[in-house]
Amino acid sequence: MAVRFLTATRRFPIDLCRLTPSAVTRSVVGLFSTAAEQRSAGDDCHGDDGDDDHNHSMTHVRTLEMRTRKLEEQVHDLKERYKRARADSDNVRRRTQKFVEDAKQFGIQSFCRDIVEVADLIEKSAEVEERDGVQQLTQYLAHIQGRLQDVFTKHGLEKMSPVGATYDPYQHEIVCHTPAEGVEPGYIAVVKQDGYMLHGRTIRHAHVGIAVKTQEQ
Repeated sequence: MAVRFLTATRRFPIDLCRLTPSAVTRSVVGLFSTAAEQRSAGDDCHGDDGDDDHNHSMTHVRTLEMRTRKLEEQVHDLKERYKRARADSDNVRRRTQKFVEDAKQFGIQSFCRDIVEVADLIEKSAEVEERDGVQQLTQYLAHIQGRLQDVFTKHGLEKMSPVGATYDPYQHEIVCHTPAEGVEPGYIAVVKQDGYMLHGRTIRHAHVGIAVKTQEQ
């Protein structure tokens, strides 16, 4: 207290010799009162700073909580979207698999419908021979062959005609060699078994004989 009094007297100089005892008492009390007010004001300032820090921390915590809830909502939404996308993908995969299986089983359905018509004609050939004779049967078989070729053409199946052409290992299979008669040596002279192509792709090689030069030639 003495130190505070001395400090106060330095800041507020008083001529004690000229003061009466009662005036001195009032002066000292006034000085102490002034010092106490200044200290109280300082304490109040520090108290306000503490409240501001606390309020700021609470605001920061609330902001983090809001951000956390928002992120949790976004994560939940993304999980739901992923589940739906996964389910859609599984459905598409199952439908595609079913489509492929159906295509394998029924892809030749149209071809089968056409070919059974030819089969019906073949079954009737015996009746034609008994009723109309061999000559009519020959014409009837030619009709069947023409109908069969129409079915093949409709579905992209083409019979090869390699006589006089050069040998192609992707289309032909050499089964013999034959003397060249009207065909250049090295070219295909005879077909032992017809070959077929489906939409330009070989599905059965033609068995062919290659012409060779004879000693007489």
